[in-house]
Amino acid sequence: MTSPASLSPAQAAARLEEFTVIDVRAPGEYASGHVPGALNVPLDRLGEAVPALKSASARGSLLVVCASGVRSTKACEVLARADIEAVTLTGGTSAWAGDGHGLDRPEGGRATWPMERQVRLAAGSLVVAGLLAGRRFPAARWLSAGIGSGLVFSAVTNTCGMAAALSKLPHNRAPRTAADLDATLDALQR
Repeated sequence: MTSPASLSPAQAAARLEEFTVIDVRAPGEYASGHVPGALNVPLDRLGEAVPALKSASARGSLLVVCASGVRSTKACEVLARADIEAVTLTGGTSAWAGDGHGLDRPEGGRATWPMERQVRLAAGSLVVAGLLAGRRFPAARWLSAGIGSGLVFSAVTNTCGMAAALSKLPHNRAPRTAADLDATLDALQR
């Protein structure tokens, strides 16, 4: 499969009104700041949104966004398999903000770390814990080996089980009113 088309932040900003913008980050990340007008459809719930996204794509182009461009590229690949054309924002919201474009933040939006940063913290902490515990209990070193193996698998397959697990934690879930997927799907069908 070929890589999905992508737009730089400057290109996307110049044409933003042409797109239905879909942010595939976890609701907590979305609530901490998103591209203006973006609707939140978390990557792990994208399958549920395919019919609504197909309807939205029939009316105009879809721009898929995440923090860095990794999850949005994966989302575009999922959408392509469902015959939905979408483009991704190169560098995600990090590049968008870095280029000086504003991010919308809902009232009460919390600052949640980007998922990649959460994964680095969790993986690094578990590796260090395994090594430290391994000084007293040698079998604990297997924790470090398991995390290292998981990171290699993640890189080879371009998936991340740890990110999927972390996205379920309460701090990555926005209040129900801020990112209600049913309301988002209704908005996409209009």
